Amino acid sequence: MNKMSQETVTQAIKTHRESLRKSLQHRLEVARSSNNDYLVRQLEAEAAYLHL
Repeated sequence: MNKMSQETVTQAIKTHRESLRKSLQHRLEVARSSNNDYLVRQLEAEAAYLHL
């Protein structure tokens, strides 16, 4: 893979992980504000699994 392609792939991976992190953070905020402890635990487990 040439250098430009590798940089593009690397940036895409970073962008995707950031999108996952932001989405998960928002879902956690909503779950916490709804006092949904079960969902909070599930989302925290998801974050740990994804290393976010």
